[in-house]
Amino acid sequence: MKTIDVTALGEILIDFTQNGLSEQGNPLLEMNPGGAPCNVLAMLRKFGRNVAFIGKVGDDNFGWFLKGKAEKLGIDMSNLYFDEDVHTTLAFVHNGENGDRDFTFCRNPGADMQLTEREVNEEVIQKSKIFHFGTLSMTHEGVRKATRKALDQAKSNDCLISFDPNIREPLWANLEDARKQVEVGLSYCDILKISDNEIQWFTGEEDYSKGVKRIKEEYPIKLILVSMGANGSRAYYEDQMVEVVAFENEDTIETTGAGDTFCGCVLNSILDYRLDSLTKEQLIEMLTFANGAASLITTKKGALCSMPDINEVNDFISFSKLT
Repeated sequence: MKTIDVTALGEILIDFTQNGLSEQGNPLLEMNPGGAPCNVLAMLRKFGRNVAFIGKVGDDNFGWFLKGKAEKLGIDMSNLYFDEDVHTTLAFVHNGENGDRDFTFCRNPGADMQLTEREVNEEVIQKSKIFHFGTLSMTHEGVRKATRKALDQAKSNDCLISFDPNIREPLWANLEDARKQVEVGLSYCDILKISDNEIQWFTGEEDYSKGVKRIKEEYPIKLILVSMGANGSRAYYEDQMVEVVAFENEDTIETTGAGDTFCGCVLNSILDYRLDSLTKEQLIEMLTFANGAASLITTKKGALCSMPDINEVNDFISFSKLT
């Protein structure tokens, strides 16, 4: 019985984001729970989905803080492990004036990199309808083996596999290594969510449709989603392409978690409609809601605990269409 809607494997970490200045004029940093795969699960919980996480944190205050926050959201954290020797991974988010982000990571090593093959629980994957992962669990050999084991288990247990590369360049020895691991991810996945700059980097094509065509020529991926920030998003499904514009939001303060929010909404639609029979109307509906939710999270600090409620998204979309 497939009793779990989505299981994700990868990183759960602390995002330190700026939240004002001290009396001395120094940046104040807020400790926000984050980590792309777990963020996706947090959005899915807003739809009432049954979700589970596989990963590792340090046996420290940060690790236990993350476990408590995720469990409070209703994410099954029974496959979260604690490393006694390596601390929880920390990410410091720097926001530029043009809205771009830069990251500084304390992960040399970080506890998420210490996940081992034997800690991948096949039973939870066996019970899952969708298995979701990214590339931060593929940056180093040990956790890379754990990810490959989970992917093999997902394939053998007829899970749909969802992949978001979510490349963070500072975490790779070099981008050629990153490219090789993206290729591994593409060889397994049924659903690919990729950002505009990632598809240009990976394929060498400035035009997103040409980039998607190059990927599809080598990898038989059923659904490819390209997130384009302020320009909206696209879905490439079989022989059709659907594009939906973004929702501008004057209250945007940072974009952390926007792609994960988008991805969570897409996976919810797949659970509703099934991957093998999506219509154009369903793709438009899927992208519209995902764009709206992604726009809303940019008005809040952090990601894991900041996912928008479903009614809030619907109201925002309706109001945006009226104006």
